[in-house]
Amino acid sequence: MRSKPEEIWSPESNMEEGRRWEDLAMDCLVNVFSRLNLEDLTLGVPFVCKSWHKASLDPQCWKILNFRALDLMPWGSFSKRFAQAYHIKSFSFSSFMKLATARSRRSAIDLSLPSTAFIASLPDLIYASNECPRVKLLALPDVLQTYAKRIPEIIGRWKELEFLDMGLKPPSFEPILEQISLHCKSFVGLQMYGCLYREDALAIVTHLPKLKYLAMKGSYLSKQELLVILDGCRELEELDVTRCRGFDVDDEVLRKASGIKAFEYKGSKFHDDYDEYEDVLWGLVLEVHRFHQS
Repeated sequence: MRSKPEEIWSPESNMEEGRRWEDLAMDCLVNVFSRLNLEDLTLGVPFVCKSWHKASLDPQCWKILNFRALDLMPWGSFSKRFAQAYHIKSFSFSSFMKLATARSRRSAIDLSLPSTAFIASLPDLIYASNECPRVKLLALPDVLQTYAKRIPEIIGRWKELEFLDMGLKPPSFEPILEQISLHCKSFVGLQMYGCLYREDALAIVTHLPKLKYLAMKGSYLSKQELLVILDGCRELEELDVTRCRGFDVDDEVLRKASGIKAFEYKGSKFHDDYDEYEDVLWGLVLEVHRFHQS
C-alpha cells in the first residue's frame, strides 16, 4: 500500500547534521520536484511546508502533463482526494487541466490527455493547444465522431510536435496527417490502432514518408497495406505491429523490413483456426469501425 505523501517527505524525518529538507536551495528543490508526477505535485509536495509549496509552483515542474496516470473518474481515488484536499464540492477535469497548464506557463512539452473523450472534451483539447504551444509529445483521447472534423486544425497548432499517440484511428485520419506534414516539421513518431485500409497506408507514406517510429499494435491490416508502408517509409527505425490481424509475417515481409532496427511483430497473424472466438471479435470490431468511418 502506498504511503501518504506527508509520510514520505516529512522534513523532520530527513534531518542530517542540523539541516532540513525545506532549507535546500530553491533550484535543488525544483530539480527534484520536476521528476514527480501530477499526483505528487498537487497532493503531496504543496502540503509539506511553504518552501516546498513555492518550489512546486515553478514551471519546470509542470513540463510533463501526464493526465493518463491519474484516476480521473468522478468516483476515482485521485478525484476524491483532490476535492477533499482543496475543499471543493466536486472534481472537474477541465478545471484541473487549467490549473496544471497555468502552472506550466506555456512550457509543457509532454501532454497526455485522458484516453476517453468522455473525460477530455473538445474544449479541453482546444484550450490545451492554446496554452501548451511547445508540446513535442502528445497523446490524444479517442476522438468522438461528433468533433472529428475539428481535430486536424487543432493538431496543426503544435508546430514543435514530434510524436503523436492518436489512440483509435479517427475518421479524420488523413487530414490529421496532412496537417502534421504541413506544420510539424520535426515530426518523427506515430502511434495508433484500429482498422487500416489501403487509403490509410497511402496517407501515411504520402504525408509522413520520413517517419522514424510507427506503432500499430493491436490493429487490423492486410499484408498489402503493410508492404505499402514498408516500401514508402524508408527511414523507419522502429515498427511495432505486435498482435495485429490480417497478415502473416513471411519471408517477403521480413526482407522488406530488414533495414528496420526494431521490427516487432510477435502475435501477429492472418487467422487462427483454433481462435474462432477472437476472429468473431475482430469481425465485430471491423463492422463498428466501418460504421464510424461512414
